[in-house]
Order: sequence, then C-alpha cells, then structure tokens
Amino acid sequence: MYKTKIYQMTAIGLMAALTCVFGPMALNIPISPVPISLTNLVIFFSVYILGWKAGCTSYLVYLFLGLAGLPVFSGYTGGAGKLLGPTRGYLIGFIFMAAVSGLLFERFHKRTMDFFGMILGTALAYLFGTAWLAWQAQMKFAEAMVAGVIPFIPGDLVKIILILMIGPEVRRRLNKAGISFYKENNGK
Repeated sequence: MYKTKIYQMTAIGLMAALTCVFGPMALNIPISPVPISLTNLVIFFSVYILGWKAGCTSYLVYLFLGLAGLPVFSGYTGGAGKLLGPTRGYLIGFIFMAAVSGLLFERFHKRTMDFFGMILGTALAYLFGTAWLAWQAQMKFAEAMVAGVIPFIPGDLVKIILILMIGPEVRRRLNKAGISFYKENNGK
C-alpha cells in the first residue's frame, strides 16, 4: 500500500513537472489573445496514466505553482494576475476537462470512448474559456468563440490523436511492469 502511494505521489509530481515544462511553451496567434499551449496535451496524458483524481491533482499542483508566481503559464508567465487575464477561463476549465476525460478513461478502455472523453473535456474547457474571454474582453460569445476556440480546434485534434496513439501503450507498459494508478473498470 505504501509503495503504491509513493508511486502515485511521485507520478503526480512528475506530471505536474511535465505540465510546468510544456505549459509555458506557447504560440501566440494574431487573431486571439489566447495562446496555443501544450497544457491540455499533458493534462490528457496525466489523466490517461494516473486516472482522474491523481491527474486532476497534478494539474492543480501546476496551477498553484503558477499562481504562486513560478513562470509556468503560457509565455513563461506566472502569478495570481494571470487569473485576471483572457486565459482564466481556460485555466479553470482545464480542471473540468481533466475530471471528465479522466472519468471516461477509467470507465471505458475503448479508443472511441477515450476520443469522446477528450472531445467532451475539451468542449468544457472551451466553454469556460469562451465565457470568461467574452466577459473579460467585452465581446459577444460568438466573437469569443472565433478568437478563443476556432483557431485551436485543429491543434487540439492533433493533441487528442497523439494521446490516443501513445496513452494506451504507456498505460499497458506500466501495467505490465506492475505499476497501476487506478483500478481498471474495462467498461463493466
């Protein structure tokens, strides 16, 4: 039992560290105040490997590190002020994205359901992000969708496909090595 908890705490820290490394790598696009980042890619990987609870915990560790001032947010920024900017909704929405997609990953081990879980989770992050962007930038919701969602769909689909390709293999290898972070339900 202690060995499992140590593995889990280590994995949570590792996934939070990966998010800190990949989250700041951002590409600003001229039509949006929201940058393209790799945060959601690492979140999907985290919940795929760790399950929804530990995956959400790793993201929350990352979020608190950023709020404490470490430059782990997009564009190598940090601090509580980031929650006042245009990306606040996405930062909060990622919590729900991790929970929903992770719950579906745990419940069903079928790529179609994994795909659906990531699409649903991404839609939730888009909803929170768009609502905040619309309010913060005083835009209509449709304008915020054009600025904060539409340009991101192709890249997010690529990230989802990458996770569908590598996630099951990494989880299978961990299970083969006797390392499992949650009880697999196998859709039953």
